[in-house]
Amino acid sequence: MKWGKKQQLAGYFFVLPNIIGVTVFFFIPAVFTFVISFTNWKFTTKTADFVGWANFQRLFQDEVFYEALRNTFVFLLSVPVSVVLAFFVALLLNKQVYLKNWLRAMYFLPYITSGVAVAFVWMLLFDAKNGPINQLLRSVGIAHPPGWFSTTTTPMLAYDIIWIWLLLGYNMIIYLAALQEVPKELLEAAKMDGAKARHTIRHVILPLVSPTTFFLLLTGFVVTVKAFGIMEAVTHGGPGTSSQVLSLYVYKTAFRYYEMGYASTISIVLFAFILLITLFQWYGQKKWVHY
Repeated sequence: MKWGKKQQLAGYFFVLPNIIGVTVFFFIPAVFTFVISFTNWKFTTKTADFVGWANFQRLFQDEVFYEALRNTFVFLLSVPVSVVLAFFVALLLNKQVYLKNWLRAMYFLPYITSGVAVAFVWMLLFDAKNGPINQLLRSVGIAHPPGWFSTTTTPMLAYDIIWIWLLLGYNMIIYLAALQEVPKELLEAAKMDGAKARHTIRHVILPLVSPTTFFLLLTGFVVTVKAFGIMEAVTHGGPGTSSQVLSLYVYKTAFRYYEMGYASTISIVLFAFILLITLFQWYGQKKWVHY
């Protein structure tokens, strides 16, 4: 066997574990999900009858689905807010700041903490009666602070605050790495030309870190659309269905109500939703991302 063939064969052996993993844990489940979305299969029955487009018709008449879709949109608003805040935190920590390394670690620590533990801590902080947040609001003159998780109007706002805080550390670390790659010569040239700090940030730093911004927005939206652990741990999608997002709706339909066919239909719509967000960002980045 020639040397080139041996190298090619060795390469196939190296990528074989990944190919097997993607096939077993992605492609096969994806095909299986698509097939059973056209059936009424449940865990409690051994048979699955073909129902055609009935599950999709049911989906678009499902009020809970539309509420979950609205909640998902509201939840996605946390991503750009977290990215913007992380950028300015990274700007501050990229300078000579006292206890800079400790501050970086403190900001990043929530991201590697258990999501369920984070959820329960914030549940105590957002407690309507005795939580520190509402006590602080009362102390500054707000007589009737929000009920947060105890009402149907504010749970998604609370989850947005939690998610912004949770993603902030990761986004900040990635921005720090990008800021340290900004050529100092450009910053010095801008300073010598009399550019103020805000002009340097807008016209020099932001264009140079725009690929990082695009990366954080893209991955942040995908991760956020799939997230449901915090909602399940704290409110189980409630009160009622006021904090139920699409991913949680898929989980509850499949593993609480055992309607695998209908859950597969919702998951296909969720996949389409993620795909549309990704394509929108991918084509939109051509206008503002500078490589």
